[in-house]
Amino acid sequence: MPQSMLGIINATHELDTFQNLTAHRSIAALPFAGRYRLIDFMLSNMVNSGITSVAIFTGHGVRSLMDHLGCGKQWDLDRKRDGLFVFTPDGKSKNEEFGSFSHLAKNITFFLRSRQKYVVITNCNIIGTINFSSVLDHHIETDANITEIVHNGESLQTYILEKDLLLSLFEQYKDQGYYSILDVINERLDNFKVEKYECTEYIATIDSLDSYYNHSMDMLKSTAYYQVFTKDEPIFTKVKDEPPTRYKIGAKVSNSLIANGCMIQGEVENCIISRAVKIGKGAVVRNSIIMQKTQIEDNCVLDGVIIDKDVKIESGVKLTGTRENPYVVEKGTVQKGR
Repeated sequence: MPQSMLGIINATHELDTFQNLTAHRSIAALPFAGRYRLIDFMLSNMVNSGITSVAIFTGHGVRSLMDHLGCGKQWDLDRKRDGLFVFTPDGKSKNEEFGSFSHLAKNITFFLRSRQKYVVITNCNIIGTINFSSVLDHHIETDANITEIVHNGESLQTYILEKDLLLSLFEQYKDQGYYSILDVINERLDNFKVEKYECTEYIATIDSLDSYYNHSMDMLKSTAYYQVFTKDEPIFTKVKDEPPTRYKIGAKVSNSLIANGCMIQGEVENCIISRAVKIGKGAVVRNSIIMQKTQIEDNCVLDGVIIDKDVKIESGVKLTGTRENPYVVEKGTVQKGR
């Protein structure tokens, strides 16, 4: 049954609610939990559900995302048949959002050539574990036209439907003034049997700086962490070979996720530290997200901050943010000391 599903991931979001974090990368490529990117979670959910054909529709500025995805090898999607397909915009359609009739029309050949009976449509910014095989079983058992996945009653904008229904809606309504197929479904709800599938495990949608910071901090709680990172349904990501993190004399770390390749000499508490980060002597870092290859020199004090990759924080700098308004440092910059 799983091989009959075609996976579609919407990675076209270009939200301006992440401050500088998305100035140099798409939301799909935003680092999460020290080692991962947001796209890893839906990609892994799909391959863990037995889906072997996945299409990612991207927005503009995808260099970082493309570098992360490569040919899909990390997700076992580098295949001669099916595999990973990435569709980038043609540069002429800024106002054509994912799922619009015009967007679908430009990529209709992909759907016509695919051999899968069902289509899973979801977004790149959902964190959590979703078994799409179970959702498909529910879809078939309830004889639904469309199954919508929800969490705590809220839509995750993730749907399963037959590919033929998707194509039928396209042909039937493309010239009747509707913008997208979802508009058709919402306005003509009585014409369809729409079932809901409730996810009961930890699920988060990352759509703002606030949600990014707070759901990242959730990963420091064992109850949330072990619902997202499970033994049976692992989250795959691009592998980067780094030595183990080195904790030097004076280092003190508590309740934190530390990626490999770091060197820590200061104090770290309630933090998410990406690979190859250096934290100097006497530095104190609390309640913060530090991205890869950042250097925090001696005697700095950081609390409630998000520091992008390749940043240098010079000795003695103090930066403070809050859970509601974390302080963000842009990629590749230098924070000078006095």
